[in-house]
Amino acid sequence: MKKTIITPPGFAAARGTYSPAILLEAPGQRLLYATGQLAVDPAGKVIAPGDATAQTEYIFKLLGEILTAAGMTYDDVVRAQTYLTNIDDFPKFSVVRNRYFGTSLAASTLIEVKGLARPGCCVEIEITAAQ
Repeated sequence: MKKTIITPPGFAAARGTYSPAILLEAPGQRLLYATGQLAVDPAGKVIAPGDATAQTEYIFKLLGEILTAAGMTYDDVVRAQTYLTNIDDFPKFSVVRNRYFGTSLAASTLIEVKGLARPGCCVEIEITAAQ
């Protein structure tokens, strides 16, 4: 099995020993595991602190870049895990999510959490994709 670290150009530097995503390839199989993404620009600045809609848009842009770098699309996403700091933001998040996932019907989990790794971040999304 071949393992490739996926780091799209212009991504913010990791704050620890992890990568944005790992692509595993075996004959006839490709699995992508993307680290939870936050709305943080390449300079490390939080995008639209506390704004769930703007942060969700930005995160889906980042996830799209990861998928593209791995030769995949949102149609390949099989699982999504989302963390919100306020469950009342679910409708704002859901509108954006539904636009990107369309009919892919990825298995999904949504969890309300007390906080995320960066102050001002209110949404975190991680995905798994397969081909």
